[in-house]
Amino acid sequence: MCGRFSQSKTAEMLIKAFQLSTTPNWQPRYNIAPTQDVPTVLYMPGQSERQFKLLRWGLIPSWSKDLSIGSKLINARAETVAEKPAFRSAFKRHRCLILADGFYEWQRLNGKKQPYYFRLADSQPFAFAGLWERWQQDETTLESCTIITTQANELLQPIHDRMPVVLKPETYDQWLAPSTSTEHLQSLLHPYSAEEMEGYPVSSLVNSPSNESPDCLKRL
Repeated sequence: MCGRFSQSKTAEMLIKAFQLSTTPNWQPRYNIAPTQDVPTVLYMPGQSERQFKLLRWGLIPSWSKDLSIGSKLINARAETVAEKPAFRSAFKRHRCLILADGFYEWQRLNGKKQPYYFRLADSQPFAFAGLWERWQQDETTLESCTIITTQANELLQPIHDRMPVVLKPETYDQWLAPSTSTEHLQSLLHPYSAEEMEGYPVSSLVNSPSNESPDCLKRL
């Protein structure tokens, strides 16, 4: 699974990396946790221009009776995302990029959990494959998202058996476009190349969402 990540790049860097037409409302974050607002890029219905939007992490399907389901739907498995009732509608209609520059996983060692930080070897920002939904009840409207996960690559396998789907920049528009076929979408949901990533242990600061500083990213 993916339960914590960072997007520590500036708004100006996000404009360049994700070809945004306006400056996003974003300040660097080092320890993003479920139920918090996360940076995304999506196509709004009827539009084909990339739009930056903050969405709540933890997908709330449009048919849900309440918000609590979101805390259980922070991730969607690539192997079943097209069929699961909670995700299949969003997979067809509401796909998004979730902007990151690294993510955390934990390894069990001697009864303790050691956090590790993973990022691209060149330290550039990247995008997770994500889904989003709009939930409405009475006067309340909430837009939320989930991160799609897949099997771990060789770098992550000693630490965890799953990893988030990291998309290549040349596939961003394919992922966002409403016309992309289900077959092609599924072909994008594979582990990222281990040779193009790096990972290292970090301190237990990241264990608490209240810790939000560059120290979370420091190599032990």
